Amino acid sequence: MRVESVFDRLEPLLPQVSKPVQYVGGEQNATIKAWESAAVRWCLMYPDAYEVGLPNQGVQILYEVLNEQPDVLAERTYAVWPDLEELMREHGVPQFTVDDHRPVGAFDVLGVSFATELGYTNLLTALDLAGIPLHAVDRTDEHPVVLGGGHAAFNPEPVADFLDAVVLGDGEEAVLEATAVLRAWKQEGCPGGRTELLLRLAEGGGVYVPQFYDVRYRPDGGIDEVVPNRSRVPHRVFKRTTMELDDWPYPKQPLVPLAESVHERMSVEIFRGCTRGCRFCQAGMITRPVRERSAQGIGDMVQQGLESTGFEEVGLLSLSSADHSEIGDITKGLADRYEGTNTGLSLPSTRVDAFNIDLANELSRNGRRSGLTFAPEGGSERIRRVINKMVSEEDLIRTVSAAFANGWRQVKLYFMCGLPTEEDDDVLQIAEMAKRVIRTGREASGRKDIRCTISIGGFVPKPHTPFQWAAQTDPATVDERLRKLRQEINSDRRIGRNIGVRYHDGKPSMIEGFLSRGDRRLGPVIERVWREGGRFDGWNEHFSYDRWVSCAAAELAPFGVDLDWFTTREREQDEVLPWDHLDSGLDKQWLWDDWQDALQAREQDDCRWTPCFDCGVCPTMGTDIEVGPTDRKLLPISPVATGSPVRNPAFEQG
Repeated sequence: MRVESVFDRLEPLLPQVSKPVQYVGGEQNATIKAWESAAVRWCLMYPDAYEVGLPNQGVQILYEVLNEQPDVLAERTYAVWPDLEELMREHGVPQFTVDDHRPVGAFDVLGVSFATELGYTNLLTALDLAGIPLHAVDRTDEHPVVLGGGHAAFNPEPVADFLDAVVLGDGEEAVLEATAVLRAWKQEGCPGGRTELLLRLAEGGGVYVPQFYDVRYRPDGGIDEVVPNRSRVPHRVFKRTTMELDDWPYPKQPLVPLAESVHERMSVEIFRGCTRGCRFCQAGMITRPVRERSAQGIGDMVQQGLESTGFEEVGLLSLSSADHSEIGDITKGLADRYEGTNTGLSLPSTRVDAFNIDLANELSRNGRRSGLTFAPEGGSERIRRVINKMVSEEDLIRTVSAAFANGWRQVKLYFMCGLPTEEDDDVLQIAEMAKRVIRTGREASGRKDIRCTISIGGFVPKPHTPFQWAAQTDPATVDERLRKLRQEINSDRRIGRNIGVRYHDGKPSMIEGFLSRGDRRLGPVIERVWREGGRFDGWNEHFSYDRWVSCAAAELAPFGVDLDWFTTREREQDEVLPWDHLDSGLDKQWLWDDWQDALQAREQDDCRWTPCFDCGVCPTMGTDIEVGPTDRKLLPISPVATGSPVRNPAFEQG
């Protein structure tokens, strides 16, 4: 059956909307396949605007992995802005893919990658525009399987009503296995209908199907238990872990956006996972164990990616890129190869104690010397022990002093406000740290034009972290502490005028926390917010705190719980958490013990360099930490043409 493009109906609407180029497709390295040639058809969605969604590495990887299969087709869709949504409803244009503008409702699978919970309402918009029933139980064999993934999917319970299935963890192998199940089911004539397909996906333990699990509540509002209602599904669902990253060198041909996007660069993931043990960091906890890509593999990916895109900046991505065991050799090898070209290198995520000036000089060898970025996260030594961010102020000052002495002029520092056990003084010490950075920079450089920007976000407790039991700080307290911080910074104008402050008010963080640790009772709240106009909640100009508060009050009242019950309430040790049946590999008792250590401001070591401290991931997942050195050096063996990242066999085994 042929599915026609909707572009003829869409095109006349585009002159009437903002940024129409984001809807036209045709990006460099995009893939379009004949509909009839595919046995299984995937639509991949990042539930945010094109400019945010297109650079997403997870979607790009799955897009390429799936399209490499001869009988599989994968296209992409993003959230449409409200101006186009209104016109699409008026003119009967369904949610479409940007690749070949096919209707999303015609695909076999709609795979949705949730990086943040504030994208939930955008999913509902896409489902409704696509003609897919909002609730999974209302869908028939004719509708796509709506499959969730991404970091926010580690607690999918708030959107359980809307998702048919969920994959926890890495997706490379999981999507191919799901494709095989779907292919076989279709070839057999779709026996047992949609229910049988979902059972086949669920019974192996790697895919969670919420409708096959019942949640029972206690009279006090807490969860009593979560139990399967089908004999073929497991009691626990486990995350997926892709171990050998060199076997998955994706994306090989990154997409090049037509419109401006949040990241104008080619990115290579140099390792996955983190064992630093920052207690607030869900990404570091749920992606364990550490798995490094080899230096040779990184060099090959950089070379191929630059050749296929024309980008002039390469981002070496991970949760803490300077922690790669061969980062010095990697950056020197890449800097040697691309010296004299327009190609720049960057480490978007760097820890103070893993950074050194030699590394910084390699990264800026081509003359691109932007500001340095570090994330102390907490202003005081005490609060940094609480969150296990083992970076001292002396480490930071020593690092920035060397940087300023070597020609840098700007430093950006990231912090959080509202952390567990936090007091006003912990936040006010951010001001003292920033002032000391300015004074140090002036002394080291002999210049007055030193800048320090501090960026502050509200802390959100996340599932599968030691802080999953913590009470979230209310927005009024967060805003008051930030007011006092600004006042303290401005108390000395001679230094304060060189300190920039960027902060987010506490209200969006409160709703993110509400959705992050909620359960299935939040489904009606999300739907009501959407029906009352909720869209793009991650964008300040569209977010409405009052709408979320009023909808939560109306929908949660029958259950005897409220917004505060899910956010500012501290959890007890024996409480059944909504995600307890979803296994990230982390031992719950270890998480609780680490939470108790946090309350006592006790630090935990990094298990990469110390004996195992029994977090549970390696034995539970049958995995292990994988780090170098590989003894493979990256050496330039011939020059690269100046100004152009042309093809060159510049990386060889030494």
